[in-house]
Amino acid sequence: MNWKELREAARKKLKGYCRVCPSCDGRACAGEVPGMGGTGTGASFMANIEALARYRLNLRTLHGARNPDTSLTLFGKELTTPILAAPMTGVTYNMGGALTEREFIGMIMSGARQAGTLGMSGDSGDPVCYTSGLEAIAAEGGHGIPVIKPREQQAIIERIRRAEEAGAPAVGVDVDGAGLVTMALFGQPVGPKTADELRELVKATRLPFIVKGIMTVDEAELAADAGTAAIVVSNHGGRILDHTPGAAEVLPAIARAVKGRVTILADGGIRSGVDVLKLLALGADAVLVGRPLVVGAFGGGAEGVKFVLEKLTGELKQAMILTGCASLSDIDERVLRPYPGIEC
Repeated sequence: MNWKELREAARKKLKGYCRVCPSCDGRACAGEVPGMGGTGTGASFMANIEALARYRLNLRTLHGARNPDTSLTLFGKELTTPILAAPMTGVTYNMGGALTEREFIGMIMSGARQAGTLGMSGDSGDPVCYTSGLEAIAAEGGHGIPVIKPREQQAIIERIRRAEEAGAPAVGVDVDGAGLVTMALFGQPVGPKTADELRELVKATRLPFIVKGIMTVDEAELAADAGTAAIVVSNHGGRILDHTPGAAEVLPAIARAVKGRVTILADGGIRSGVDVLKLLALGADAVLVGRPLVVGAFGGGAEGVKFVLEKLTGELKQAMILTGCASLSDIDERVLRPYPGIEC
């Protein structure tokens, strides 16, 4: 298996829902929601790619960082890489339906575990999506994290209980799903959460609680004050609100505000291990990858997911060698050289 073969196999199965473009930048699929694109003009999808591209790396080779260590402990799990699988659902209406929800998320969870990391599962108006994720997590011995849409409180708590029963090490809510078009298609009520509602959810479980979809400093601080264990800096892959900034644009200020109080995850636009290095240098503790793993799953099943994650990790290690980082803790703003006017 190689990247070219994986991409060709995935392109056939994805039936045009994802074109598996040479450069996955959101231009060919702009406005395709449902589908794999960004909402509206696609500007938010493209902003994730553009924000990462604004940073260069400082090449350093006079050091002893010959064999970088990419391991970390996250939510009580020992991981070999800081690259996790992002929550994804909607195989039928977003990806063409060549796989079932259960097949797809099973591939994500199994491939992630085999690669030494964690997968995340998602939620949707179709109950099969959340159930399939829990089944896949249980099948991997609790090696996965379910993320729930911002439904009404009791509906979320009921799904939290099911996550606990499945043996998940953490659970989350993607609050940026408050305006998701696909949820509206199923007639499922979702919406924003108040600070008090967030505290209620944090207190409703013994599991570390994750809030996904944080894009401003004030909401990062609100999440930290509510007792969340982690936040995900994310614009939902550009699929919620047109013309948002990219995750890499807002991450530095958020990290300055809450680093050390909560675990900071980030996603959006990651296409290489160099992109991973950039987000870690900007303040993330770990990252989530989505669209490249769709290609992995459709092109090669669980083995394809593992291949993509290991490819990204290998690229991250090479970038760490060439920027003088022996471990993840060595990665900071010193590795970055931003364009004029861009902050680290």
